Amino acid sequence: MTSAHQRLGERIKELRGGGGGRRGRRVWPARTSGGRAIVLTCSDYLGIAEHPAITDAMIAGLRSAAGAAWSPGPCLTDDHPQIVLGAEFARHLGARAGVLCPSGRAANMALMQVITGPEVPVYLDILAHTSLWEGARAAGAEPVCFGHNDLGQLRRLIGVGGPGVIVVDAVYSTDGSVAPLRGLVEVAEEHGCLLVVDESHSLGTHGEHGEGLVAALGLTGRVDFRTASLTKALPGRAGLIACDRPGFADYFARTALPAVFGSTLLPHDIAGLAAALKVVRDENRRRARLRAVTRRLRGGLADLGYRLVEADTAIIAMETGSESDAASLRDRLASRGIYSAALFPPTASVGRTLVRLSAHAGLTDGDVRRVIGTFAQVGEPRPRAGAGVTRSSPRRARR
Repeated sequence: MTSAHQRLGERIKELRGGGGGRRGRRVWPARTSGGRAIVLTCSDYLGIAEHPAITDAMIAGLRSAAGAAWSPGPCLTDDHPQIVLGAEFARHLGARAGVLCPSGRAANMALMQVITGPEVPVYLDILAHTSLWEGARAAGAEPVCFGHNDLGQLRRLIGVGGPGVIVVDAVYSTDGSVAPLRGLVEVAEEHGCLLVVDESHSLGTHGEHGEGLVAALGLTGRVDFRTASLTKALPGRAGLIACDRPGFADYFARTALPAVFGSTLLPHDIAGLAAALKVVRDENRRRARLRAVTRRLRGGLADLGYRLVEADTAIIAMETGSESDAASLRDRLASRGIYSAALFPPTASVGRTLVRLSAHAGLTDGDVRRVIGTFAQVGEPRPRAGAGVTRSSPRRARR
């Protein structure tokens, strides 16, 4: 009989061996012949991670934090900086209440814990973030999967299972595809379901002032809960839940396990996020630059014949034939100072491999030309008659 120690060792050995041609998952720094590295693997979409207003605020927060005591969530007063900042985020999103959590993962799992349970059907898009699936399971609910953006299948499943909670991402981090939010709102209202939308990859990038996709589409007040990881366009370390339900924030603080047993955000994290929110609201030129960069990258790669997942977001994903193909393209790009992400299961859907770029507003015109030129040199696109874009039918992703 194989021991637990042996099973763990075998799993580690299999991963380190790079089964399936993955060549491992870590990309080592490239030694290029010249020029700076272009990193397209992070989610700092607006290019503000090193913004002086944010770094100065965090330094000031560190200096003022001497002797500051951490407190559990239920003990926070109304004037605590974390409560005040949560309310500020709510106003930014056009919501009545905002709750800050230690991370986006904690926000998603805690929300699922308090709004679902053994008797509540939870209808999740097949590409919904893993933390939402785990939160539903932790609450004792039975997740019900519907095809990516398939409103027809969702209606049929609700017809069988009854009213419950519909869970989607506004923008899906694996491939950059966008949820049909107007249709989802109609389905939720028609069947008496709660609707949860994870805005991690649309908060800051969508909307006139970065309010997110729900607000940009005029759907505030019709989406029950919005969540976000504040580590993307807002370069911090926290999670957010926004809603319009009276009394929810107090109920959450006293019943959600991450809130009851967790601690407050650190003072410098709160200060940095407050400054970042102001930058996101005020510097609209960054969103305009992001859109321009994204259009040029997508257009250039499509012209080269790469099979791009159809979307218009800053997450640019291209289909590859195998895990070996994805790893090979990633490594060839890295050898020339262009850093991308190769996605294999379980990060990508089963039977699907991608190379993903995360565009950002900090890219210069020269950077864009260099990226497209490098893809032309090292890539092996598979052109198809008529287009370089493909719609995908992914199976379950566990991100």
